Amino acid sequence: MSVVYISYTFKVTPVQPGTEILIAELGFAGFESFVENEAGVTAYIQKEEWHEDILKDIQILENEMFTISYEHEEIAQVNWNAEWEKNFQPIQVDDMCTVRAPFHEVPKTQYDIIIEPKMSFGTGHHETTHMMIQHILKNDFEGKTVLDMGCGTGVLAILAEMKGAKAVDAIDIDNWCYINSLENIERNHCKHIIAYEGDVALLEGKNYDMVIANINRNILLRDMAQYVACLNPGGTLFLSGFYQEDIPLIDETCNKLGLTFVENFEKNNWVAVKYVN
Repeated sequence: MSVVYISYTFKVTPVQPGTEILIAELGFAGFESFVENEAGVTAYIQKEEWHEDILKDIQILENEMFTISYEHEEIAQVNWNAEWEKNFQPIQVDDMCTVRAPFHEVPKTQYDIIIEPKMSFGTGHHETTHMMIQHILKNDFEGKTVLDMGCGTGVLAILAEMKGAKAVDAIDIDNWCYINSLENIERNHCKHIIAYEGDVALLEGKNYDMVIANINRNILLRDMAQYVACLNPGGTLFLSGFYQEDIPLIDETCNKLGLTFVENFEKNNWVAVKYVN
């Protein structure tokens, strides 16, 4: 029996960061997949999970900083692979790394990552993933132990192994992301990555040379102490998932935990920062 979905098509002004915020809030409300476009996003939820007040707690709809209109309809089962194949184009980062789907042409870059993102976060198209790839490309991962917290598709963990990491833990609280990471780890023939489904509770007793956390500001602030606790002396922490204006708050928390700011990348007001202890 096919699954019936309700689709909502949102037009968002300004498109960014409005669309990112909207997707985050819709995810908490039960929407399970999103297809972004130039005007905004189309979001999908199973009909059995839908109710008339589904948008009641979507706060951005009431935010005067954004103008958002929408319409919804009932649709038959969506072929998710077909949806993202239509929209997913390969990306290159600093002419060194390509993130692509299996059906794309083989690139000439040094690092070639093949993923099928499905509904997981981390195609490389989002600013935060793009900048975290830049950090990994710029830094020495040879022989390092690495944590990819909030791994999404596993793309950052995969690149860390390609850069020479000897052991990588990839953790995500979302079951779909965990399964997708397993698929992409196998697809890229990685031998040193172990994927886990869970949260910071999994970090107890663990130690890493490098910690990568591309999540969101509130979770980063909440879990920062656990990240630092498992970081080896002289280790490196890479953080993203927040805006330029959030840096003072992130920096204050990191400084209290004994970390020293090194540098950050910025792209469309999103930032990715590097700290050492």
